[in-house]
Amino acid sequence: MEKVAIGSDHAGFELKEIIKEYLASKNFQVEDKGCYSLDSVDYPDFAHPTAEAVEKEEVSFGILICGSANGVSMAANKHQGVRAAIAWLPEIAALAKQHNNANILSLPARFISVEMAKEIVDAYINTNFEGGRHAKRVDKISCS
Repeated sequence: MEKVAIGSDHAGFELKEIIKEYLASKNFQVEDKGCYSLDSVDYPDFAHPTAEAVEKEEVSFGILICGSANGVSMAANKHQGVRAAIAWLPEIAALAKQHNNANILSLPARFISVEMAKEIVDAYINTNFEGGRHAKRVDKISCS
C-alpha cells in the first residue's frame, strides 16, 4: 500500500479531511501531519513535517492544503529534493508530475471545489514523470 503524507492549515482543514478519506478509498495509507481543527494555526508547522516525510522518502508523495496553496508550497520547497507544485486544475497537476516530477501537490482550498480537488488529486496520482529531457531540468532545481 502506497503511503502519502498530508498536511494543512486551518483554511485547508476541511478539504484535508475529505481528501484523506478519498485517498483511503483508493487504498492509500495516509499519514496526517495536521492540523487537526479549524483553530487558527501557522501553515509552516504542518508544511514542514509533510515535506520532511517526502524528503526522507518515508512516503511516496505529499499533499498540502491551505487557502491559496502559496504558503505551504513556499515552506515545503525549502526542503532538499522537495518539489511542491500548486494546482488548481487537473491539467496543471498532471503537467507538474509529468514535466517537473512534483512530489508534493499543493491545493488552494479557498479557490477550488471539493469535486475539483478530487479531479486534481486523480490527475496527479494517475500521471507519471516523463523523464527524458525533463529529468535534466529537474536535476537543476536543487541549489545544493
